[in-house]
Amino acid sequence: MSFAWPPLLALVLVPALLLLAYIIMLRKRKKQAITYSSLSLIREALPTQSAWKRHLPAALFLLSLVSLAIGSARPIVSAQVPLSRTSIILTLDVSLSMCSTDVEPNRLAVAQDAARQFVENRDDGTQIGIVAFGGTAELIVPPTNDTDELVQAVDGFTTTLGTGIGNATITALDAIAEVNPEVERATIDLSNVVDRDAIAASGEFVPDIVVLLTDGANSQGVEPLIAAQQAFDRQVRVFTIGFGSDEIADMVCAPNQIGPGSFAPGFGFTNGRPDLGDTTLDDLRPFLVIDEPTLMAMAETTGGEYFRAEDSAELLDVFQQLPSQIVLQEEEIEVSVAFVIAGAVLLVAAYVSSTVLRRGGSGL
Repeated sequence: MSFAWPPLLALVLVPALLLLAYIIMLRKRKKQAITYSSLSLIREALPTQSAWKRHLPAALFLLSLVSLAIGSARPIVSAQVPLSRTSIILTLDVSLSMCSTDVEPNRLAVAQDAARQFVENRDDGTQIGIVAFGGTAELIVPPTNDTDELVQAVDGFTTTLGTGIGNATITALDAIAEVNPEVERATIDLSNVVDRDAIAASGEFVPDIVVLLTDGANSQGVEPLIAAQQAFDRQVRVFTIGFGSDEIADMVCAPNQIGPGSFAPGFGFTNGRPDLGDTTLDDLRPFLVIDEPTLMAMAETTGGEYFRAEDSAELLDVFQQLPSQIVLQEEEIEVSVAFVIAGAVLLVAAYVSSTVLRRGGSGL
């Protein structure tokens, strides 16, 4: 426990001095009582009352002063942030390679299913936002508790050309900035403002996180590690997921997965398969294989964690692990009100006990 106003802890000396005065008074009364000729007659004249009852009102009064003195110093404790105050931005790759069939029926369908279950199984009030990215990134749903809206957004994913991992991270940071005033938008340069060494040493981060899933490598836009540094400057953790195998499999999109962004001049689909012309899948290998070193570096830079999933079971397992990762967030909370309330209750109890015992003693 720490204190916002530690000098006021000196007020605890007041009840300590009163306790000392109370003890001196009791000893003085005891000495005066010895001067009487017959102590037995005095004891018979006085009402019978146990020692603890005689001292109870004074003890309660002194405890109330201690509690009020501590409360005045504004005590602060560390506690876990309730999940209801956390925003999770699911940042999901919808590039054309997500139609790869190394995971049946294809990567996008499996990722949609895992994201859907993640959204539907969360019952702790956590807000979830959805960012979809290919060559560009778009905030599909701002952080919300509306499960139906989130599921509808996940079900509506369509593919697009390109993979902008850095752009996606920046978009997710801006989504968090909209709901958490402690997080600055990515357009603001914090490199000369924040103390990166202090952040690294403290290990303290905001409760909001980014969960980024991709099956490939960055092909355009902001460099992922630059975006990760921006996340670190804002004390936002990024958890990265590399999804899919290293196998270069056929890409087959379902009709509802082919969006306007899936096409380029002279580029189309035949039976759900993209027409690549003279380009082969091996030619595209640098962009179709997961860039694990970059994803690991992003997670390490921001205090997050990297996960690898090669099939639907492993991906579901990763999503189930996420809650255990995101709740490890502590925040300093002032509890002075609790001490003030306790002090007031003890003060009332001291008065009531004093009144009751006095009546009980006079009635015998």
